[in-house]
Amino acid sequence: MINVEELLTELAGLTRQHIHTVQSFKQLSLETLNRKPAAGGWSILECVEHLNRYGDFYVPEIELRIQNSKRRPSTVFKPGLLGNYFAKSMLPKERLNKMKTFKSMDPADSALDPSVLDKFIDQQEQLLQLLEASRQTDLTRVKTSISISKWIKLRLGDTLRVVIYHNLRHIVQAQKLVANIPST
Repeated sequence: MINVEELLTELAGLTRQHIHTVQSFKQLSLETLNRKPAAGGWSILECVEHLNRYGDFYVPEIELRIQNSKRRPSTVFKPGLLGNYFAKSMLPKERLNKMKTFKSMDPADSALDPSVLDKFIDQQEQLLQLLEASRQTDLTRVKTSISISKWIKLRLGDTLRVVIYHNLRHIVQAQKLVANIPST
């Protein structure tokens, strides 16, 4: 059991940090934003675009479920088995455990520009509003669809955790790229 107020406060705080961090990426050159790591992997813009693609699914899905909910709010959230597993697996670790991404969510080799950053910030502003709106419903009993399967539904609280922890994972990945920018 998780206290709903503490959970939503944590998730909103992380989301604000993500907005702030991605805002700071706007100071970087286009070349830097598109530079891939020597060891392979995504550029800063590819990391953020990957999150935008998930946001394109989850922001409207979460909004729809909150708007259509007839459930009364609860003070506690009980994570589901699968949702809790997904949420915890998204959290960044010291050595990032690689995960295969779906082709439709893989931004590798896309032509990207800084508008990717603005789109992410817009989605995160919407997510902050949805976190606030979710206080009016039951995070355990309201279910959302997930992007990888139409047959699996997660509890709203788990979906919020998965999305925001997934954002954290790739923001950390992008920050590591910024930290490795050679100084001139």
